[in-house]
Amino acid sequence: MSTQAEVIIVGAGPTGLLLAGDLAEAGVDVLVLEGRGEHLSNLSRAFGVHARTLEELDARGMADELLARGGAQLPGIRLFNRVTLNLADLETRFPYLLMTPQYTVEDVLRRRALEAGASFLYDHKVTGVEQADGKVTVSTVRGDFTATYAVGADGVKSAVRGAIGMPYPGEAVLKSIMLADVKLAEPPAESPAIHGINGAFCFIASFGDDYWRIFAWNSADVKSDDDPIDLEEIKEATRLVFGSDFGMHDARWISRFHSDERQVPEYRDGNVFLAGDAAHCHSPAGGQGMNTGLQDAANLAWKLAAVLRGADAALLDTYHSERHPVGKMVLRSSGTMIRLAAERSKIKAAIGGLAFGAAMHIKPIEARAMGVISGVGFHYGHEKDEDALVGHRANDIALADGTRLYEALRGGRFVVLDSAESYAARFVADAASAAPDGTTKIIRPDAYIGWAGHDDPAAIRSYLETHAGKG
Repeated sequence: MSTQAEVIIVGAGPTGLLLAGDLAEAGVDVLVLEGRGEHLSNLSRAFGVHARTLEELDARGMADELLARGGAQLPGIRLFNRVTLNLADLETRFPYLLMTPQYTVEDVLRRRALEAGASFLYDHKVTGVEQADGKVTVSTVRGDFTATYAVGADGVKSAVRGAIGMPYPGEAVLKSIMLADVKLAEPPAESPAIHGINGAFCFIASFGDDYWRIFAWNSADVKSDDDPIDLEEIKEATRLVFGSDFGMHDARWISRFHSDERQVPEYRDGNVFLAGDAAHCHSPAGGQGMNTGLQDAANLAWKLAAVLRGADAALLDTYHSERHPVGKMVLRSSGTMIRLAAERSKIKAAIGGLAFGAAMHIKPIEARAMGVISGVGFHYGHEKDEDALVGHRANDIALADGTRLYEALRGGRFVVLDSAESYAARFVADAASAAPDGTTKIIRPDAYIGWAGHDDPAAIRSYLETHAGKG
């Protein structure tokens, strides 16, 4: 195994695996360093894949494979026994929350990365990171490795973040959240459901098989993360919230953790980048943690590949400017839900629930909430530019050759949607497409609109030289 690579990724979780697959598929020499052993634990807190993440996986040819693995496709989320967010109303090929454990997502991502040529080294705990002369040296317990760029995707306790001295400001919101995958003798009528009352809150959702994911918290039963946990504690919290424990039994695993809200001030430090939980962490409400990290990876990977192939190096600065506001918004939205669910005062909880329910019956607010939770509502740019095309998610559309836009994006391609009524094929970075709406658009590999305007070959060429490189 060479001690040099173009990009070193620290962490073989979902974020690191998607990055590795994208970079390797683009022909980048990529090395993944993982502190854990090769046989990683299949226990995880992440439980669902939202619509925007499924779209990103679709643009890589993996969404259908993940769907084939099974899992409930939930068309709505019930919040506080007052309102249901109807994900079925989303304009996407995936109008639902796919309930599937994180280890299933990792399995699909890992196999793709390996097939694309990414290298993996396990039992390589990082002990330091140094930058000099345009290179990054990552030190591990088993030796040093050098690359042009390094990405810390190594979780909340990120060794990379610590090594570069990046602060991780924020606070612990709730301690002693209990987590379990269980079987239920009498399942609830709706899934998933989030509710809080009587000084407790609970989230419950079906995986589509015999197991249900439970998050529960009881203000009368707050303990250290290291304290033993018994299923009866989770049953008690569930009864406080829903009036029943639904005949909970046969837990395949149980754990206890605390929920933090933290975000680094900068996602980039020289040639080192932070992504996923290494850059931001928040409550499990809404199931956005793994999804936000995967979308970080989708944003960063094509930019690294492009710059390594001759694109403008300033492109890498847009990773922070685009993804940091998204991370901040996820912290805010998930934090609002968890605080409302965990409110101990019955009066305040009732008032908050009424206000929330009333707001969610206002269509624009409901649409925005669904857009944030599902990820399809995020766009890159200032709020005042919300109506502009550039920076917005590209809708999947049918192309003149009978394929879809997201199929044309596969392989990390840029796609030009041509306004010509003849639908003449145009090849850009190995992709061809056409669109009849009168505006020419360039779609980035992460399925966001990068450029829009009149059919101007010089402007299109300039954009691609700046953003796609010479590869």
